[in-house]
Amino acid sequence: MTLNYETTVPQEPLKLDWVAVVFFTSVHALALLSLWCFSWSALGVLLLLHWLFGSIGICLGYHRLLSHRSFEVPKWLEYTIAIIGAAALQGGPIFWVAGHRLHHAYTEDEVKDPYSARKGFWWSHMMWIFYPRPDFFEYERYKRFAPDLVRDPFYRWLNRYFILLQLPIALLLYVLGGWSFVVYGVFLRAVLLWHTTWMINSVTHMWGYRTFQVEDNSRNLWWAAIFTYGEGWHNNHHAHPNVAKAGWRWWELDITWWAIALLKTVGLARKVVMPPQSATN
Repeated sequence: MTLNYETTVPQEPLKLDWVAVVFFTSVHALALLSLWCFSWSALGVLLLLHWLFGSIGICLGYHRLLSHRSFEVPKWLEYTIAIIGAAALQGGPIFWVAGHRLHHAYTEDEVKDPYSARKGFWWSHMMWIFYPRPDFFEYERYKRFAPDLVRDPFYRWLNRYFILLQLPIALLLYVLGGWSFVVYGVFLRAVLLWHTTWMINSVTHMWGYRTFQVEDNSRNLWWAAIFTYGEGWHNNHHAHPNVAKAGWRWWELDITWWAIALLKTVGLARKVVMPPQSATN
């Protein structure tokens, strides 16, 4: 998909979004309660939801399925996976996909890339959220970068109300295990998943090895791939962004790919884009 980016307003000094600061600070503070309510079952809930919302919801759903259309699934399954992605508390699908497509279209451009690594580690990791550009955060502006999702009423609804999904999740966790499940399954899970997702914007544009000589500084970083279920093979991804598989060598662990391969095996995923033969020889 070709994106034509034109700024809609003159560039002005960015202002700190205090609502974002208070929200993210509060969730981080509530996550610290995990130090006083540890249980092995709560830790298990944390790990399960980090994988479900992270690998299936964000990596497989928001990223490889919706942003790049690396494969196709039945619409009912696509919607289900999108809901799982929305439960990760990383924004609605239109917001997430629009920003990511801009990142690929204008990688590391200090104006057009929402989280350009050229502006420093902390900017690409999280400060881009605290100093929001209207073109990337106001719906009427960023929606033009994800027109395929905007045409779908379901995605417009999910993009508007995604944050409400935390209520039934928290209620279910409380019923199952009390406040420790809520702390580990909502607050600590959100914080850890935020930072593991954000590290792809930051660390994999700074450290690691390069298999492909692309124009940007994207890199493959093994430990980032472990924490992000395969997304850390970022140089591979930037060289061939529409390929469903991020880890190409036998030792490049890509847990998200295992889920896609399973969907393909049972007939639920089709048109799966594989690495070109010329790139794997």
